[in-house]
Amino acid sequence: MNINELIAIVKNKLQAEIVIQNIKIEDKSFLHKKHKSHQEGKFHLKLTINSEELAKTSKIVSTKRIYNVLDFELKEYIHSIQILLN
Repeated sequence: MNINELIAIVKNKLQAEIVIQNIKIEDKSFLHKKHKSHQEGKFHLKLTINSEELAKTSKIVSTKRIYNVLDFELKEYIHSIQILLN
């Protein structure tokens, strides 16, 4: 899977499960290429999400919800994920 496919899947899955006003997904894999734990085919993503629905819950609950939606992708394609909730 390439990064553009992964970004599209992540965006579609999150928007299907959570009411999101705006979402920005950035590939930050380049920051981790030299790390010992870097694995080819695993990506580092930064999500910036504006969601009134998630804003009604705590950050921990919101993060858990996002992790549940992206469970498969986290296991198979995402090495690291940074989530910013606005």
